[in-house]
Amino acid sequence: MNAPLAPADADGLATATAMEIAAAVAGGAVTARAVTEATLARIAAVDGAVNAFTDVTAARARARADAIDARRAAGAPLGPLAGAPFAVKNLFDVAGLPTRAGSKINRDLSPAAGDAMLVAQLEAADAVLVGALNMGEYAYDFTGENVHDGPSRNPRDLGHMSGGSSGGSGAAVAAGLVPVALGSDTNGSIRVPSALCGTFGLKPTYGRLGRGGSFPFVTALDHLGPLARSTADLAAFYDAMQGADARDPGQTERPFEPVCGLLGQGAEGLRVAVAGGYFRNRALPEAFAAVDACADALGTSLRVDVPDAARARAAAFVITAAEGASLHARRLAARAQDFDPAVRDRLLAGLAIPAAWVDAAQRFRRHFRTQMLRLFETCDVLLAPATPCRAPKLGQKTFVLDGQEMPARPNIGLFTQPISFIGLPVAAVPVFVAAGAAPHLPLGVQVIAPPWREDLALRVAAALERAGVARAPVAEH
Repeated sequence: MNAPLAPADADGLATATAMEIAAAVAGGAVTARAVTEATLARIAAVDGAVNAFTDVTAARARARADAIDARRAAGAPLGPLAGAPFAVKNLFDVAGLPTRAGSKINRDLSPAAGDAMLVAQLEAADAVLVGALNMGEYAYDFTGENVHDGPSRNPRDLGHMSGGSSGGSGAAVAAGLVPVALGSDTNGSIRVPSALCGTFGLKPTYGRLGRGGSFPFVTALDHLGPLARSTADLAAFYDAMQGADARDPGQTERPFEPVCGLLGQGAEGLRVAVAGGYFRNRALPEAFAAVDACADALGTSLRVDVPDAARARAAAFVITAAEGASLHARRLAARAQDFDPAVRDRLLAGLAIPAAWVDAAQRFRRHFRTQMLRLFETCDVLLAPATPCRAPKLGQKTFVLDGQEMPARPNIGLFTQPISFIGLPVAAVPVFVAAGAAPHLPLGVQVIAPPWREDLALRVAAALERAGVARAPVAEH
């Protein structure tokens, strides 16, 4: 903790890390109610400009905080996240709210009868839910621009994108509205907002965290995970969310494997390599400069090529479009006019993809996974850019990479798609470099690990944070 938290320091309470808050609440320095009130006040003051929240659950948050304070007063033990506020992308079920999934259509649904599994897990650890967050419609987005709720704006420069589809999650954390937010990542939607807004993010291994009570996009590729302003917060929330989920048939049965106690090991003894080939092309120089800054801080000069990454991205596009279109076929038939036109048109195109293409993509997926696992025989962790550029401006349709004008919406995720395609765990770290235009905007670096080794990705992320290369300060307004 940088300095002791006190109830009178409302701004400090609102912008502290989750672990600072939990320590202060557990130790009696502040009450959970004081933290909650400071958080709600900051949301009221700041979110009008950022537009991260679609729903603020103030009454629920106050009741939860009061219950935590009552237990502490009675001498009962508190959970590891005592009093720490969090918010969730609005595709997570929250009791009493319709699960919007960023759409116009879903707000006609009945309110959720209960909470998503991960929301329940975090509240069991005494975290305090304060609301639901803006997102790209049905999670088919890399920009953070929602035609129904308005764009979630990048708090580091309000004229720029927050990134999607978990744009509200990235914006809320970077703006200091909550220390931690939950997002989803199908093709990069935790790592892209982390990169553009300047937060840490964790996409766990596919099948690690339960998805029960979350609105799907592509079941074969969907991951859930946290965004935060510190690796300690990422690790603590990740540990609290581990557990079996009977509602998620895609979850892999794994024992509880905590990572909090391992962060101090840093990158000691790990073979860290920079991904080459595909991951050193089609990006602005500053994206590579961010990766190189991380490599230099870790003292590594190892370079490895990732074979067939371009084909992996193409196969991910096929599976995403086909499965996403299948999920929404009835909505498209009944209420096509209520979709974001950009989302609708891509889903309609997905309905036309031949089954043989999808089968070929799935077969290639197995091949690519085998190749990547062999690559990890020569290194423990890979570094790669998260995005090819800093946050584009709101409404920006194209950008120029390697002299070629490219559509912005699909190509923001060109470095994240090949990795989520095979479900590898990734910690996203924010890096500020002076190179290129708009140096006040961050860039993201992916720390990629083998399956089930979230601990390795987070250890390297923590080492970069301690070295001062990766950092996620609260955005100034």
